[in-house]
Amino acid sequence: MVMKYLDPKADLTFKKIFGNHPKRLISLLNALLPLSDEEQIRKIKYLPTELVPQLEGGKNTIVDVLCTDVRGRKFCVEMQMEWSDAFQQRVLFNASKLYVSQAKKGGKYSELQPVYSLNLVNDIFAHDTPAFIHNYRIVHDKDSNKIIEGLHFTFIELPKFTPHSIADKRMMVLWLRFLTEINSNTKDIPADLLNDPEIGKAVEDLEVSGFTDAELRAYDKFWDSVSVERTLLDDRYQKGMEEGMEKGRAEGKHEANTETAQRLLAMGISAEQVAKATQLPLEIIKNLNNT
Repeated sequence: MVMKYLDPKADLTFKKIFGNHPKRLISLLNALLPLSDEEQIRKIKYLPTELVPQLEGGKNTIVDVLCTDVRGRKFCVEMQMEWSDAFQQRVLFNASKLYVSQAKKGGKYSELQPVYSLNLVNDIFAHDTPAFIHNYRIVHDKDSNKIIEGLHFTFIELPKFTPHSIADKRMMVLWLRFLTEINSNTKDIPADLLNDPEIGKAVEDLEVSGFTDAELRAYDKFWDSVSVERTLLDDRYQKGMEEGMEKGRAEGKHEANTETAQRLLAMGISAEQVAKATQLPLEIIKNLNNT
């Protein structure tokens, strides 16, 4: 089967779609971030995606898309294929760096503008809830109405999304459908996606005919690396499960032998004989005998 479209979640396609199209990125951000009507983004300017530390020897990081609006607010967008604790820490690190980078010598702290971090994750990490959109801010531990403004984090678990799960946010549904429904097997695009001006143009940018041979090779290489990473994660998970079960069996056996040893000692049997019978170290038997 000849491909007609590429998957928008790949590194190459995601940056092509959102990395140089201000109106399109504004539409995505306004749809997916928890912004009130007064907080809606009107105009943006793209920023370099490499976050360079102010101090020599600090850590450089690169994000997928980064921009600022006319108010000075910063918006960082990441598309992540696999969830990990390291990714969560990197998100916190990048947002904090963006916030601190606004500080100028002699400037006022009150001039610092909020940083919004939007993270689209093609993986499930919150297994204890059906909710797929997770918004975080710095809030009081006993009164959630007390908020320290400045850092805002949004994580979206794409595999959990279904169109009927959102009833009142049309653009959110359309953008999430765009990200989850279109892939290399797609032949026809639903009309409601094409009818939106920005999403319709984004669909056009996914047509295979618009990519060079080198870009298509890079696209295939990306998915190969994703497949390898998933295999390694599955292997590590399986190994961890097996080691956990083995440890549990060993601990259970040790506990049972300890209880047996205690009963034998209570019957007046010597510590040496109990150690031989239970295969526990003599030192442990002696300690049991003294308790």
